[in-house]
Amino acid sequence: MNRQIALLVTLVSGVLMVLSGFLIPTQSWAEDVAEWFNVLASIAFVLGAANLAKIHLSKISSRDEGWGFSAVTLIAFVATLAIGFLKIGVAPLETAPLVSMSGEKDGEGSAFWWLYTFVMSPITATMFSLLAFYVASAAFRAFRAKNVEATLLLVAAFIVLLGRTFAGVVLTGWIPDSLSFLRLENLSTIIFEVFASAGNRAIIIGIALGVAATSLKIILGIDRSYMGSGD
Repeated sequence: MNRQIALLVTLVSGVLMVLSGFLIPTQSWAEDVAEWFNVLASIAFVLGAANLAKIHLSKISSRDEGWGFSAVTLIAFVATLAIGFLKIGVAPLETAPLVSMSGEKDGEGSAFWWLYTFVMSPITATMFSLLAFYVASAAFRAFRAKNVEATLLLVAAFIVLLGRTFAGVVLTGWIPDSLSFLRLENLSTIIFEVFASAGNRAIIIGIALGVAATSLKIILGIDRSYMGSGD
C-alpha cells in the first residue's frame, strides 16, 4: 500500500510539473511541488551525511586498507560543518552591527571563506590538472588514424590545436585575404562554430529525448528503481 501511495504522489507531482509549462493555473501547484523537493533534498543531505559517517567510522574501527584517508575525510567533514553552523569569523552586517553572527557564513574573511578559497579551490584545481594527463592519454589512443573517422578526428584536432596558437597564424599568414577562410585560425573557428556546434546540438537533443523517456517511465510507474530493491 505504501508503495502505491508513493507511485501516486510521483504521478501527480510529475503531471503537475509538466502541466505548469502550459497551464497558468497549475503554476502555483508546481511551485508547491518544488518546495516539497527542497524539503526532501534537505532530508537526503542529512541521510547522506549519516551514511558517510557510518561508512568511514566502520572503516576506521576495522582498520581496513586506507582507513587513514577515512579519518581525514571525517575530520574535514566535521570541521567544515562546525565552521559553517557556528559562523566562525563571520563579520556582522552593517545593518546589525551588534549581532556578531548576522553576516553571511561564506563572507570574505570568514573561516568558511578561507577554507573554500585556500583549501577547496586548490584541491579542485589539482584534481582537474591530474585529469589533463588522462585526457592526453585518451586523445593519443583516439587520434590514431586507423580508419576514415579517426583520420578526420586527427585532422580536425590538429587544425584546432594549431589554430589556437601563434604558430598557426604564422604558418598560414601568407594566404591572401580572398582565401582567408583557409587560414588555420579561421578554420579552427569554423570547426567550432559549425561542426562542433552541430554535434553538440545533436547530443543535447539526444539527452533531452532520454530525459523525457526516463521521466515518462518514472511518472507512469514503469521505472521504480528510485523506490529501492524489490520492484
